[in-house]
Amino acid sequence: MNTMSISRRKFAQLLGAGAAVAIVKPAFSLATETVASPPVGRSRPQATSTSTGVVRLSSNENPYGPSPKALKAMTDSFGLSCRYPDVHNDELIDALAKLNGVDRDQIVLGDGSSEILKLCAETFTGPTRGNLVAADPTFEALLNYASINGAEVMKVPLTSSFSHDLAKMGAASKDGLIYICNPNNPTASITPKNELREFIAKTPRQTMVLVDEAYFHYADSPDYESVIPMVKDHPNLIVARTFSKIYGMAGLRCGYCVAQHETIDRIRPHQMWDSVNCMALAAAVASLNDPDQVANGKRLNSEAKTFVTAEIEKMGYKQIPSQANFIMFDVKRPVVPLIKALKERNVQVGRLFPALPNHMRLTIGKKAEMEIFLSTFRQVMA
Repeated sequence: MNTMSISRRKFAQLLGAGAAVAIVKPAFSLATETVASPPVGRSRPQATSTSTGVVRLSSNENPYGPSPKALKAMTDSFGLSCRYPDVHNDELIDALAKLNGVDRDQIVLGDGSSEILKLCAETFTGPTRGNLVAADPTFEALLNYASINGAEVMKVPLTSSFSHDLAKMGAASKDGLIYICNPNNPTASITPKNELREFIAKTPRQTMVLVDEAYFHYADSPDYESVIPMVKDHPNLIVARTFSKIYGMAGLRCGYCVAQHETIDRIRPHQMWDSVNCMALAAAVASLNDPDQVANGKRLNSEAKTFVTAEIEKMGYKQIPSQANFIMFDVKRPVVPLIKALKERNVQVGRLFPALPNHMRLTIGKKAEMEIFLSTFRQVMA
């Protein structure tokens, strides 16, 4: 495109250096280290900073970045950046509706799935709407949004197997919103499909159930399944998904939810107009059309996770069984000093989760990064 003020090659270099965020909100997808090489002239984003050498294993990001098709779609959309993204909205919504077997008016796009969580808090919780019930620990964004919205927030501890205690969560609900992150963040654990299916079926219709499936693609247990097919029979069910994880688009911010038409109609008035940028939309559509993205992402994550968990077990540390692109393991002592010591050595891991003060959350990066983590971890534990 002759009208571009910056070349595609230069843009790819900026992506690799982590500077693309100054130009766009990033998107998603995932490429392999040795398969599906990017087009000539494009480099893949790296998980480490070339200027600081920091190994970032703290935010459950995909270290392999977006697919080559997504990167091309982003650069091809430069010439449309002066236009509002409504046309791109329709294209992505149609693709997601087809993928999930629902009507297009059952989809709401968000500026990452975080916006979906915020919209649900604003729509279904508050002094006149009801409380929020969530696990402890779990992803905390929705709890913060509901609290700001004036809602009572009830935390229910996970079970001894680190699944959601659905019976206690249902008993604590007051006609507001029940939040189920499955697989759960930070524990990477799942709530068995039969338990969750039965719980959704029995939950009163005036109580909304939000199932966050951000890590859906990584789960391979026979005891896990998506609940999107249940949406057709349950008007109080909302399912959130994101392009931040297996699609490698955490910086681009693109997510969505699936629900019945009436529920979508309740959510939509709270949404900011055109909240997803045109490059994220273009990359999202391209990612869905890349047949290698999900398969490669699962394989690479599994290989690196198998490697690092085996080494951690050899050191005598017990891990919560993981169904995500991160693990959580018991370090047998308060984790905060270890987090600090690792950071001082340029290795960033997950933050403290007060319900599990001796557990460390560790994102699965590339194998070389996991080797650096293990070497540094051994040093700080010596």
